[in-house]
Amino acid sequence: MHIILELAIVIIATKMAGDLTVRLGQPAVLGKLIVGILIGPAILGWIHDSHVIEVFSEIGVILLMFIAGLETNLEGLKKNIKSSTAVAVGGIVFPLVFGYLAGISLGMDQDKAVFLGLILSATSVSISVQTLKEMGQLQTKASTTLLGAAVLDDIIVVVLLAFSMSLFGGSDVNLGLVIGEKILFFGSIILISWKGIPLLMRLLSLLKITEPVISAGLVVCLFSAYYAELLGVAGIIGSFIGGIAISQTSFKEEVDRKIEPIAYTLFVPVFFVSIGLKVSFSGIGEHLWFLIGMTLLAIMTKFVGSGLGARMTGYDRRSSIGIGAGMISRGEVALIIASIGLDSKLLSQAYYTPLIIVIILTTLITPPLLKAIIGEKQQQAA
Repeated sequence: MHIILELAIVIIATKMAGDLTVRLGQPAVLGKLIVGILIGPAILGWIHDSHVIEVFSEIGVILLMFIAGLETNLEGLKKNIKSSTAVAVGGIVFPLVFGYLAGISLGMDQDKAVFLGLILSATSVSISVQTLKEMGQLQTKASTTLLGAAVLDDIIVVVLLAFSMSLFGGSDVNLGLVIGEKILFFGSIILISWKGIPLLMRLLSLLKITEPVISAGLVVCLFSAYYAELLGVAGIIGSFIGGIAISQTSFKEEVDRKIEPIAYTLFVPVFFVSIGLKVSFSGIGEHLWFLIGMTLLAIMTKFVGSGLGARMTGYDRRSSIGIGAGMISRGEVALIIASIGLDSKLLSQAYYTPLIIVIILTTLITPPLLKAIIGEKQQQAA
């Protein structure tokens, strides 16, 4: 029964923290992230990481990206593919190169320096999605480019991760197989989204049961996420594509309206809190300068690299800055890569905890940055 109490604490804590930060002029997601650190092991110790929390958290981020897919303009995504590619490439090359150079300057071996750059190259757009949604900016051209870039970033980083693991990790990872799985996933998911998902939604909506449409929507969301994970792609990309597929059907409005209470009442709050649960301040003083330097490097390389990619493809200065800011968050994607690096000896235990804090700091800074940049742009437009 202890987990029941923890879930109750998570819900009330995130709602109160979100309300407070909104009253202070910041996105609600910022308060939810901070409260995870407050009630987690780092400070109060009310909530601890557990298998149940991990499962609820994973469902939360899957639902969050599914909703983003439902509210994404597919035509806009197609039109902005050039910009999305430039933003993704810029947001990978800059962190990878400068992260590698930073690792070498710290005396790391070549393989560990490359892996450090790889961790800094990851992007998790889920925090940016929530921030943009709160501000009613999720369907703008810049936001569409940001979403497309985050998907491409994830694909490229997964392939680079497989390459580095096969080259440095002493594993038997087959790079050709990894790339083949990605091609198979995207080739098949496009066909499934085009023909299979609309048909499945129509058939399941005819069932004489309670809430057949939203049940069908959840099936699509969870199946798409599972299928993506099965072929080595992040589950959030699968659920995002599933959301886009349903957005092209007549069921979009009903699914969108009914999925949000399920997601935002329980699962999404647990996801936000789970990020803060990974913070630990033990021994932080020994690596303070590493932490400060890596945080600045992580912020600036994404900010400049992705922003430059947006600027080179026709965005004005402020929109480019906003896109660069939206790509800063490393979130759960970088946390997973860091964990893989630790297990494969490509990331030293001494640097693991400071890097986890760096990842969380980049996640914390993204909402207020987006608020400041996009909020000012909204005022100018008004």
